[in-house]
Amino acid sequence: MDWNSLSNTEIILEMGSRLKAFRLQKKLTQQQLAEKAGVSLFTVAQIERGKSVSVSMLIAVMRVLRLLDNLELLLPRQEVSPIELLKLQGRKPQRIRTTSLQNKR
Repeated sequence: MDWNSLSNTEIILEMGSRLKAFRLQKKLTQQQLAEKAGVSLFTVAQIERGKSVSVSMLIAVMRVLRLLDNLELLLPRQEVSPIELLKLQGRKPQRIRTTSLQNKR
């Protein structure tokens, strides 16, 4: 599936559909999933209908369905090559000063 070609609404709908399929595969009712995830039945229903929910609620549901390992694929850690690391070492900022602090000095 080409996720980049989908609208945000289409992506949320697809995610909801897939999460529902995982719930059914685990033989859980919406109520059971909600209780185990610590969210409301309404929240589980909203997710499965492709409605927006908070990231923390989505994570709670994914945890119960044992899908959190998939986050590594969703947001892979960016590795820096040893050569790039050497180039960057001299340029790392040690601290960030805000404008309000600079104005007080």
